[in-house]
Amino acid sequence: AVVAHVVASGAGFVEDLDESFKENRKDDIWLVDFYAPWCGHCKKLEPVWNEVGIEMRNMGSPVKVGKMDATSFSSIASEFGVRGYPTIKLLKGDLAYNYRGPRTKDDIIEFANRVAGPLIRPLPSQHMFEHVQKRHRVLFVYVGGESPLKEKYIEVASELIVYTYFFSASEDVLPEYVTLPELPAVMVFKDGTYFVYDEYEDGDLSSWINRERFQGYLHVDGFTLYELGDTGKLVAIAVIDDKNSSVEHTRLKSIIQEVARDYRDHFHRDFQFGHMDGNDYINSLLMDDLTIPTIVVLNTSNQQYFLPDRHIESTEDMVQFINNILDGTAEAQGGDGLLQRIKRIIYDAKSTIVSVFKSSPLLGCFLFGLPLGVISIMCYGICTADTEGEVFEHEGAKKASGDRELTDEGSEEEQEEEKNGKYTELSDGELKQKDIMEKKKD
Repeated sequence: AVVAHVVASGAGFVEDLDESFKENRKDDIWLVDFYAPWCGHCKKLEPVWNEVGIEMRNMGSPVKVGKMDATSFSSIASEFGVRGYPTIKLLKGDLAYNYRGPRTKDDIIEFANRVAGPLIRPLPSQHMFEHVQKRHRVLFVYVGGESPLKEKYIEVASELIVYTYFFSASEDVLPEYVTLPELPAVMVFKDGTYFVYDEYEDGDLSSWINRERFQGYLHVDGFTLYELGDTGKLVAIAVIDDKNSSVEHTRLKSIIQEVARDYRDHFHRDFQFGHMDGNDYINSLLMDDLTIPTIVVLNTSNQQYFLPDRHIESTEDMVQFINNILDGTAEAQGGDGLLQRIKRIIYDAKSTIVSVFKSSPLLGCFLFGLPLGVISIMCYGICTADTEGEVFEHEGAKKASGDRELTDEGSEEEQEEEKNGKYTELSDGELKQKDIMEKKKD
């Protein structure tokens, strides 16, 4: 009853949108869930979405929360670029921002508040700077006045605000330990330190910010790994069991952390470091059973992966392994070639069947046993029909051959009649000759 009351009250804070939304939306900021009534993921999101509606209303947010049946209003959904269900978008003026994070209440609300607010947030004092730095693990800051770099910073912020916050500050607001070679400058504060953007070494500002928006070391899960694919980096992961406190599990995790911290200048442009709890996800990704603890390096752009050819005992071993990958001497496995795609299809099909039977054996027997039974009956019928056809054909051929023999030689009765006919003709001739001789005699 309590759950039903919460869902019902939450639904009151979420507006059902129709075709009039297209004309009326521009005066407000909207957070919209585009769903399909038959979609299982959409049904799973519904109670979370109702909680988002309640929380946004209670905090006095200017963002309105709504939902639209994309199958009933497909033309409107198509205009907003909806390609799958559910799709979450924040609509702000003429701009539409896609949400790609975890579908939890806190993550969705944090996204809405970040995107709905100012594109560049000013930091007017050291106290404010310290407060913001405590709240955010990764912090991008522009320092300086008007410049082409600031224009580029604003342009990048409009694109990447869906992922992180962007701030601006004057030089006297920065912590005392910060030193800048020149102004204006773009900085990122993370991992207990800061890094300054250098156009000549770091390339395009957008690419640099996209690479630096993650901490140097992460707890990696499936969603994080998907996001890391946009950075173009290789991902070095210690696959361990977080609940296992043995020396080996702890040691591999520490090695990855040390490399991420101490060798940042060497590897941060090409590598992201982290650890993953358990090997279930990594096994499905690599289509192989990895024994944990272990270390694997993933190339998310082409599904290749690298495994060390020897046991990683120290930080130096890990650094050597990474250098071998960079210079091409380490052997790459996997990939996205034709054979690997076929292998992926077979593996996914096998995994699906196994998971169905594990979760519900009766359902598995019905889903897969019934079609196999029907196919077996059909095959048996086809094979049986072919065998009987061959027997009938053989008998038909034999009968036809016999008919031809009877046609050529005749039956025994016909042959007997023909023989008797010949005797009859000869007897009549002899009688005639006898009559002629008697007449001559007379």
